[in-house]
Amino acid sequence: MDVDELLTAAVNEAGVDNFGPERDAMLEGLSILVDSVNREAKLSAEGEAMFAATIHSLLTRRLGIEDWHARHPEIGEEEIESILFGIGLPRTGSTALSHLLALDRNVRPLRQWEVIAPTPPPDLATEDTDPRVLAVLAAIENPPEIPVEMRALLPISPDGPAECLDLMSITFRCVALDAMAKTPSYSEWLRHECDFEPAYRFHRRVLKLLQWHRPPSRWRVKSPAHTLSVDALDAVYPQARFVMTHRNAVAVIASVASVEMIIGGMTMGNPDREYIGRNSTDVWDTALRRLLAFRDRVGDDRFYDITFDEMESEPLAAIEGLYAWLGEDLTAETRTAMEAWVERNRTERAQIGSHRYQAEDFGLDREQLRERFAYYEARFPNLRISGSL
Repeated sequence: MDVDELLTAAVNEAGVDNFGPERDAMLEGLSILVDSVNREAKLSAEGEAMFAATIHSLLTRRLGIEDWHARHPEIGEEEIESILFGIGLPRTGSTALSHLLALDRNVRPLRQWEVIAPTPPPDLATEDTDPRVLAVLAAIENPPEIPVEMRALLPISPDGPAECLDLMSITFRCVALDAMAKTPSYSEWLRHECDFEPAYRFHRRVLKLLQWHRPPSRWRVKSPAHTLSVDALDAVYPQARFVMTHRNAVAVIASVASVEMIIGGMTMGNPDREYIGRNSTDVWDTALRRLLAFRDRVGDDRFYDITFDEMESEPLAAIEGLYAWLGEDLTAETRTAMEAWVERNRTERAQIGSHRYQAEDFGLDREQLRERFAYYEARFPNLRISGSL
């Protein structure tokens, strides 16, 4: 892959060439990623074409977003009233939590179809009949390129919430791109050198665009990716509050590796299991230590904690506690919608079946993982941080 060729192809398709005020930061991340893919990933021809198509989609979306900002500078004057970030390790129940919170019509989730096709930006009066939106919803309902195993790992909802990593990926400063291939130098850069503030400034620009004609301006968003970059998040969103989900780290790492095996299989065919195990461990150990250091520094008052077991056994009770902490009303309408989603999700999971995995599948030793992450449970002695493999 060639960076200049990728940029030219995106500009030709979009018909505009403005990548926005964070263009240099975007180019830095893109260049490091492409170099890592070219030197280290060993992709098949099909895998390289898929990776290039992903980059092309990200670049064209960015061009569309910046074009709307350029033609409508008043978008920049939008105010984000409040924002709650879901944060913590992946595979901890955060996706189910985000789906439940997105059912509250008094707040604003980041929706799947919006990150796939953010422009034209949504309009409250027309979004239900917008052919572009309907086409995206149909594509999400029937995604032929997504392995069936993914349905056992993540709730899928056409109009459900998306992760912020979809926006972060447009800045090329995101762990989601690292999961697509064997890119150790890109992973190293993300963990130890990357400045994430440009990514969050772009993230804020997108939220302003999306709420411009589609209120409310009180946001509920989430991604485990924020765990690695929480200091930059705080610099851009100093008013943010956080809901942190928790699960036993051994279960988390094995589950993350299993997801990355499926993703990597789409681009690499036969991914390196042991590399995935090592890299997942290193990334999330670094991220978790960074997040806990942030909590130690700013205090726990901005955080609400929910465990994996709570989300599995009593999700509505967990939601009630969160709403009480936020000082917000959980309406009867929202509660009814949440109860229906819980039952529907349980039924769908039972029909799909479970996805089996264990740490040893990825060259990992459970006892060593327990020792490496012992600091996590020690930090939260009053939480039952468990969750089976």
